[in-house]
Amino acid sequence: MALLAYVLLLSFLATLFASTLQDDSLGYKPKPLSSYLPSNYKKVLNTIDSCWRTESNWATDRRALADCAVGFGQAAIGGKYGKTYVVTTPDDDPTDPKPGTLRYGAIQTEPLWITFDKDMVIKLENELMINSFKTIDGRGSNVEITDGPCLKIEGVSHVIIHGISIHDCKPGKRGLVRSSPTHVGQRRGADGDAISIFASSNIWIDHCYLARCIDGLIDVIHASTAVTISNNYFAQHDKVMLLGHNDEYTADKVMKVTVAFNHFGPGLIERMPRVRFGYAHVANNRYDEWQMYAIGGSAGSTIFSEGNYFIAPDISYAKEVTKREADGGWKNWKWRSSSKDVFMNGAYFVPSGYGSCAPLYSEAQSFVVFPGTMVPSLTSDAGPLSCVVGQAC
Repeated sequence: MALLAYVLLLSFLATLFASTLQDDSLGYKPKPLSSYLPSNYKKVLNTIDSCWRTESNWATDRRALADCAVGFGQAAIGGKYGKTYVVTTPDDDPTDPKPGTLRYGAIQTEPLWITFDKDMVIKLENELMINSFKTIDGRGSNVEITDGPCLKIEGVSHVIIHGISIHDCKPGKRGLVRSSPTHVGQRRGADGDAISIFASSNIWIDHCYLARCIDGLIDVIHASTAVTISNNYFAQHDKVMLLGHNDEYTADKVMKVTVAFNHFGPGLIERMPRVRFGYAHVANNRYDEWQMYAIGGSAGSTIFSEGNYFIAPDISYAKEVTKREADGGWKNWKWRSSSKDVFMNGAYFVPSGYGSCAPLYSEAQSFVVFPGTMVPSLTSDAGPLSCVVGQAC
């Protein structure tokens, strides 16, 4: 009888603990997420979208998109000055890609604006190496890259990725992968990131959907810089966005990344983003809860949170937006929250450091950061857009 009572007690405590994790107390039912959002808010085009989305001729003037980036990745031109390359098949061959495949266009040395002639689901046989001066533009088609290794931007510059769904990415296998028409190299195998940006600059990731990958959704590492990550929809993932290689790689001090107008949706746990050494301007993003923290960092990183909309989870120990990974000394790190930030359901930001940490953009890079109350409207179209030829997106 004593053993039975003990087992029943353990069962009750386990149930209580699980309930606490979900609801934070017995009998408590969390409010619906909508209760933390403004009522009857309408879509508002943010700074990037207002640059091109009102034009009905987007399909015949696709390159106009290249003039619309803001923040540190503003100068990314992708394939603006190149020919149009049309993907006609989802087939893939990592060593001998055929014309008409995404890989064939992505590895060319000349600038290219890459589009798709129809909806397609692409399962890559190994990581896709993207060469400099490329735009991958999914507008007008439903394009998914999934169920295999995904995108690698390594040692290149001026890459734009727009309007693609990248999800359920898996590690790659060791083997030969072509990175240009004249070079095939031995690769160790991708980690399972959706997009890995390695030692690259002038990169813009815009209006993509990213979810459920084996490793991260976006990694910006190994002294990559001049990057803008905007208008994306992130969902159902643990480690969302890593900015910086590791705590020993001091070259990441050059890293400057703008994270703006994104929707961090349901099922996310941490790293939205996590910053090591470098600088991140995190502006006008929507955060629909988190399980551990939203914005974190280490190694003396600098973070400026401006005009974001934070909805904390119904978990008492996870209300803090921030998390610092350090044994000590972090109080000198410059982490700031502006007065434009909005904190809902008990969310709070722990600031540190002294002096200004404004992004110091050039005139071309700068953009208006709206009050956080407007974020649900500004991010309402995050992710790939349903663009119809002849109509404004």
